[in-house]
Parts: sequence; C-alpha cells; structure tokens
Amino acid sequence: MSSSTPVRAVVRALDLLQALNRQAVSTLDVLHLQTRIPKPTLVRLLQTFEARGIVRHAPQHGAYLLTEGVRSLSSGYHSEPMVVEAAAALMDAMTLRVKWPLALAMLDDHAMVVRYSTIPLSPLSMRHSTINFRLSLVSRAIGRAYLAFCSPEQQEALLQSVLQSPSPEDEAAKHPEALAPVLERVRASGYALRDAQVVPSTNTLAVPIFDAHGVAASLGLTFFSSTLKPEQAVERYFGELTDVARQVGDRLKELQAA
Repeated sequence: MSSSTPVRAVVRALDLLQALNRQAVSTLDVLHLQTRIPKPTLVRLLQTFEARGIVRHAPQHGAYLLTEGVRSLSSGYHSEPMVVEAAAALMDAMTLRVKWPLALAMLDDHAMVVRYSTIPLSPLSMRHSTINFRLSLVSRAIGRAYLAFCSPEQQEALLQSVLQSPSPEDEAAKHPEALAPVLERVRASGYALRDAQVVPSTNTLAVPIFDAHGVAASLGLTFFSSTLKPEQAVERYFGELTDVARQVGDRLKELQAA
C-alpha cells in the first residue's frame, strides 16, 4: 500500500479521544497539555463529540467526560468514566441542596483516587480541586468505606500492599489489632469517618457504592470540624448520602448491562 499524508483533523480527533480515555474527567487545560492541540480547535472537536453523543460537558466544572456513546467506537468506555457518568448529576444535585462538597473515589493500586468532585459547586470547600488526589485506604473515610466492604481476600491483599507504603497516613496498616475494629464498625454502620488526626480542620463522612460485582467506589461528604461534629454529620447527611450512593449503584448496573 502506498504511503500518504495522514488527515490532520482525523489525527487530532484520535489524539483527543486517547487523551479523554486517560482520566475520568478532563479539563480543557489538561487536554491541551496532553495533545498540544490549540484550545480553539479542542473546543470545536469537543463540541462535535458532544453533538455525536460521545462526550458530555459539565460547564460548571469546565470539564469533559466520555459517555456511553463512545462504546460504539471501541472499548474506550472503561469503568471510571462509567461510574462518573452514573454519579455526576446526582452528586451535583446533592451539593446544591446541602452546600458541602462531595467526592467520588475509586481504587488505584493501594489507595483511593478522586475521580469526580463537586467542589466547584460548593461555597464550603477549602480546596480548589481534589481531582486525582490519592487517599489512604486505612485513615481516610473514603478509603475505609471501600476497604470495609471488600471481600476478605481482597481486603487482606490490599492491606498487605498498603504495608509497603511510606505515607504516614498508611501507618494504621501496621497495627491490624487496632484497624480491624474500625473496619468492623464501618461495615456494621454502613459509613466511615476520617481518622481525626488526618487534616483535623475537616472531616469526611463516606459510604460505599456497589455495582453488580461488589463495592465499586466510595462517596464522601466533607465538612468543617468547627461546624459539625461527626455524629451531627451522620444524623443530618448519612441517609441522603446513602440514598445517592444507592442511586449511583443502580445507574451503574444499568450502564454495565447495556
């Protein structure tokens, strides 16, 4: 076959699709850095993808994510954007009601990584963004909510992996006699709270999200320690947070079955 010059517009479109697949949520700045495509061109391509049902734009976040429509192209619609698609609107709606920011995180190696956050919608956040933040499985609420609901075999394997971590937040893995009761309480109550010694100015209330295969992610609501005591946060928000997690799980199962 004779060689020919690649069609530049097609090459750029493919480069953009590959970049969108690298993370669950992408900002225009991130896509520009990864592809080196000029931003005006990126916007036109993204608008085209959105019109074709491949990409969804979350204007309030200045971010883009793949939708189920990309499955018509290939298998690029992997688990992370699927969970984000199932959760984003529900999380946004809850933050608009209660004002506190929510975060959704998924397992990555021996930590949880934030894949979606409603910080841009919250007037009560201390951070500009937590997307791609790594959170400890043993000291962070989101990590505990996931770890407690793993199968015993997966939980043991994850704890062995965490033992290799140099992070001070993972020290609890070295003391299984103290950690085991914490995880038992999380499983019995259905929610987790952050270790009070980790970022004492705030705390997080977290619950698991389940798909057809078991625990898939964790959903957390972060609040100021000076404003709410943990028991007050549980009383006010546990029910609603659990309901959102259940709805996300139901949507996720529908997407997985499609």
